[in-house]
Amino acid sequence: MIELTRNTLDPEKVTAKVRRDTNGAVVTFLGTTRDNFEGKTVLTLEYEAFEEMAVKKLEEVRQELMAEFGLEQVAISHRIGTVGIGEISLVVAIGSPHRKDAFFACHKAVDRIK
Repeated sequence: MIELTRNTLDPEKVTAKVRRDTNGAVVTFLGTTRDNFEGKTVLTLEYEAFEEMAVKKLEEVRQELMAEFGLEQVAISHRIGTVGIGEISLVVAIGSPHRKDAFFACHKAVDRIK
């Protein structure tokens, strides 16, 4: 599942997309807007994207993770537009039979997206 939206992200909804009885692990990452960057105050973040290309790139990341880690469930939801302090801008959820693969895949996903 890939989602690019201007709406508030729902981590439970995204995580539910990767839950299966065959998975022994579900790892979810939430990227949030913090109130500072390099010693400066941050009020909001503004995410812009050419939506068609962004969805394509997120799907490429998803497919790479599934192939590399043997996963069947990867969900990525990214918010665009104005994101306030403490609000979620990114949700990555990984479902895997084993926790090690889930953690490594989630870490790699976030690195690739950022």
